[in-house]
Amino acid sequence: MRAISWLLAGFAFLSFSASARAAETQVAVAANFAGPMQVLAEKFAKKTGHHAVIVSGATGKLSAQIQNGAPFEVFLSADMTTPQKLEEQGLAVRGSRFTYARGRLVLYGPRPDLGQNGEATLKAGEFAHLAIANPKLAPYGAAALSVLVKLGLKAALEPKLVIGENISQTMQFVESGNAELGFVALSQVQVPGKPQSGSFWLVPSSLYDPIRQDAALLLHGEHNQAARALLDYLKTDEAKAVIVSYGYELEQKPKTNAPSAKH
Repeated sequence: MRAISWLLAGFAFLSFSASARAAETQVAVAANFAGPMQVLAEKFAKKTGHHAVIVSGATGKLSAQIQNGAPFEVFLSADMTTPQKLEEQGLAVRGSRFTYARGRLVLYGPRPDLGQNGEATLKAGEFAHLAIANPKLAPYGAAALSVLVKLGLKAALEPKLVIGENISQTMQFVESGNAELGFVALSQVQVPGKPQSGSFWLVPSSLYDPIRQDAALLLHGEHNQAARALLDYLKTDEAKAVIVSYGYELEQKPKTNAPSAKH
């Protein structure tokens, strides 16, 4: 009986130790990355025992919440400038920022020919509504506006614009039929395991500034092991494979010249 008691006590200790090591982190996630982040959070939990509680929204809106004291511990932005500003304001831990993905913009709609005729479709203007995310809050919205400017179509198409609060709402406008076309993230139409409806035009990168999406450890999470572990996990090959599967690109490391061989 004594041996069994010791055994049960050992199991209880191990169970307590495991729960003591597991932690939770509050994560603010740009709306374009909400889908991939759900997948990553599940894999992260299985691998580490930690749990990521996700809140998604427009980058600008999340930033405002952080500045107003929201208890987020990790921030996955849709741009690089917002986390940088938070760091300058003392709200993000210096040295924690890194690029976790590079986003890609697409013009999406139910018609089947956008892949070949996206630019021509915009120039023809034979649609009533074009959805974009709020350029003041969402980097993908700013990128969409840049495309219209560079194509010389801003003035002509401005009356047809339907503005979404974030990129998720922009996608909803198109899927619901409230807009025939919309500029959204490639990750929203290239979803692993989900059949794609409609078609999309992959907007040439020359028409908008690179969408470099940076992550940062926020001040609230500085001493949270789950927050730090999540940022470390995003740098693993397993996480990168998920990110790429949604159509994102990874940050390319600068090439270094190999030292010449001495003879």
